[in-house]
Amino acid sequence: MYQNLLLGTDNSDGARRATDHAIALADRLGATLHIVSVAEEGPFSAEKRDEMRTDLEGEAADAIEEAARAAREADLEVTTTVLEGVAQEEIVAFATENPVDMIVIGTSGRSGLDHLVLGSVAEEVVRNAPIPVVTVRVEA
Repeated sequence: MYQNLLLGTDNSDGARRATDHAIALADRLGATLHIVSVAEEGPFSAEKRDEMRTDLEGEAADAIEEAARAAREADLEVTTTVLEGVAQEEIVAFATENPVDMIVIGTSGRSGLDHLVLGSVAEEVVRNAPIPVVTVRVEA
């Protein structure tokens, strides 16, 4: 039933925890892990990246490579894709356009005003995805 898992990553703490979870889940299910990262565009994209780094595609590629390396070490079949746009929209679009059975994504751990202003990629993915979504919290 779950043979193709989609991992959305940005190399944040929450994404790294989600990566560990996705790898364990894919291993247990014998599933292929499709790893995506989004070079973000949008009104708050600058707040989600390091001010010293302006290469958004490079950041997304780095995030994918770190997750893919860990998945390959677990002998998983892996595909990687860098997307451009608004993260939640691109993750849902990828899941809609590709044979994916489940999405695994980390939460940012934001609350209060930060959550209201910046929103939550994970929350929007859960609301709009056509398939089941597993969210992994930052905190243990």
